[in-house]
Amino acid sequence: MAQLINGKELAENLQQETATRIEELAKRGIHPGLVVLLVGENPASQIYVRNKERVAKKIGIHSAVKRYPATITEAELIKEIEFFNQSTEFHGILVQLPLPDHINEDHILLAIDPAKDVDGFHPLNIGRLFAGMPQTIPCTPYGIMKMFEAYDIPLAGKKAVVIGRSNIVGKPMGMLLLAADATVTMAHSKTLDLPAVASEADILVVAIGRGHFVTKEFVKPGAVVIDVGMNRNAEGKLIGDVKFDEVEPIASHITPVPGGVGPMTITMLMQQTVECCERQVLDHE
Repeated sequence: MAQLINGKELAENLQQETATRIEELAKRGIHPGLVVLLVGENPASQIYVRNKERVAKKIGIHSAVKRYPATITEAELIKEIEFFNQSTEFHGILVQLPLPDHINEDHILLAIDPAKDVDGFHPLNIGRLFAGMPQTIPCTPYGIMKMFEAYDIPLAGKKAVVIGRSNIVGKPMGMLLLAADATVTMAHSKTLDLPAVASEADILVVAIGRGHFVTKEFVKPGAVVIDVGMNRNAEGKLIGDVKFDEVEPIASHITPVPGGVGPMTITMLMQQTVECCERQVLDHE
């Protein structure tokens, strides 16, 4: 029976720590601010943004959501971003993805001031991570590293397999594990004999976006299994990329869905908003 990695509980502890930092800053008249730019009516995006607003309010971050119609042009959206780049009220800018098809996401991410890029997706911040000089880090992989730390899971010298190669999770996850001295294999949908590759892993991070894709054949007994998946099954129930009931009896640690990686992502976003604020304000005092 695997030990459950309780992301909800860990997220609450870290949020409390962040709230204390915010109180200390408030004593000096400094109030961290986060602005979220939401384009269109994507239902999943609406839920994510609502959750971000709720956590920001709870821990004392000054938060605003700017909503734009799906018809906004790329140039108009970039103009909005440039306004917030100059604003001293907001230390973090987040553009909720995905964007409508007529807007190039790469152009939008490039328009955000890297110092205010709390999502860690700007090419400069990705480059800093790859060069071993991280500043802001994509929030989901960052949250997973905090999980390893909180549960005293050793990474140095371990075989880690990451299934999924997105810029948001897979690639930065691989770099963070490498920086922690793990031996990393990046696997994906085109990997030959994926179950055999995955079953070599001491640490298995699954972010492939396919419900219950990873079964017991993928998992070495005693492996640590991190499930990043957020999928809906035929009944509309939230499920992970890992078939939990099959894998849980053979893993040493496993994250549930929901209540695993999800709460950590928003928590790291809030922590990085505070860190961006501290760099922008305190470094210039």
